[in-house]
Amino acid sequence: MNWQQTTETILSTLESWQTAFLQGLPNAVAAIAVVVIGWLVARVARKGASAVMERMDVVPSVRNLLATFVFIVVQLGGVIIALGILNLQSTVTSLLAGAGVIGLALGLAFQDIAQNLLAGVSMSFRRPFAIGDLIETNDVLGHVRAVDLRTTHIETLDGQQVLIPNHDIYTSPMTNYTGQSFQRVTVEVGVSYADDLGHVEQVTREVLENLDRDDDRPVQVFFTGFGGSSIDLIARFWIQSGERSRFLAARSKAIRAIKDRFDAEEISIPFPIRTVDFGIEGGQTLAEMLPSELAA
Repeated sequence: MNWQQTTETILSTLESWQTAFLQGLPNAVAAIAVVVIGWLVARVARKGASAVMERMDVVPSVRNLLATFVFIVVQLGGVIIALGILNLQSTVTSLLAGAGVIGLALGLAFQDIAQNLLAGVSMSFRRPFAIGDLIETNDVLGHVRAVDLRTTHIETLDGQQVLIPNHDIYTSPMTNYTGQSFQRVTVEVGVSYADDLGHVEQVTREVLENLDRDDDRPVQVFFTGFGGSSIDLIARFWIQSGERSRFLAARSKAIRAIKDRFDAEEISIPFPIRTVDFGIEGGQTLAEMLPSELAA
């Protein structure tokens, strides 16, 4: 009798499973179809997003990352729809809640990586500089050689490779010397207190105006202050932007020309002057401090 009841229970269970399977088969087929279609749509979306970003000249590393992100989002949308067809809404809710918790935990654990990643993505769209540009940021001057998801690779003028986190570049002042058509060259010099400042200004202006410059902006000469042994001035002129060596050559040529012309005009560039006090209260010379027989 017990075997008969057990057999009937097993058969009844199998029959109920069969009925449930047959009833759920259409939904299962539809869910599988949705997942497959979602996968196909995700592939198309990834290729489309990659093509759009390629036309926008987004760097390859960021382009691949965002295209993969689009693929995952579209595919995940298909899976969620499929779970809804199977009446597994509670599973969908649990998955979304779990993903949110995991995302929050990962965001806190990898905060620096996330900041650099987002900064790299943002710079890829804003394009503050291009590969090969000469930039100065975070006390580093050099040419941009590569930009990846976390760092920007800069080759300094003396050939050193420097990797700067993208977040540091994104949040710090940056000068792009290649991004401008013209660049200003500034020369600082000091002249003697005995020289005629009007004559000094005229001579300095003439020297820079006679240089072989490629820009017609007017030369600027300004006196900036009273130095310890000289009257200080700055002279400015403009050249076309280019390699750093071009800027250095223009400034070097200007310094040599000013020195030669100052020598010809007998304008003095004084050496630093130091006054030495020998008294404990100051204002006393060496002769005053020596015994009278030695001073004589």
